Amino acid sequence: MAKKFNQPLRMCISCKQREIQGKLIRLQCENAQLSLFKDNGRSFYLCKLCLEDQKKVLKALMRQCKSPDKDKFLNTLKEIITDDRKS
Repeated sequence: MAKKFNQPLRMCISCKQREIQGKLIRLQCENAQLSLFKDNGRSFYLCKLCLEDQKKVLKALMRQCKSPDKDKFLNTLKEIITDDRKS
C-alpha cells in the first residue's frame, strides 16, 4: 500500500474555509496591484467559490491589499479568473 502524504491546508481570506492548497488560487499584492503569486513576498489564497461571488471577495481583497480602489481590483480579478480558466 502506498504511503499517503499530508497535503498542506490553506485558508481562503474571504470565507475563512480551509482547503487543500492545490484547490485554491494564490494571489499577492505588490504596490497596491493585485497579481498571481510570483515566488517572493507575502501572498494569500482565494477559493473558487468565492471567486464566483465578486462582491463577497472584494472586501477581503481591499483589506488584504490596503487599497480603497474597488474598480481596479474588480477588473484585475476578472482578468485573473479568465486567464485561470483558459489554462
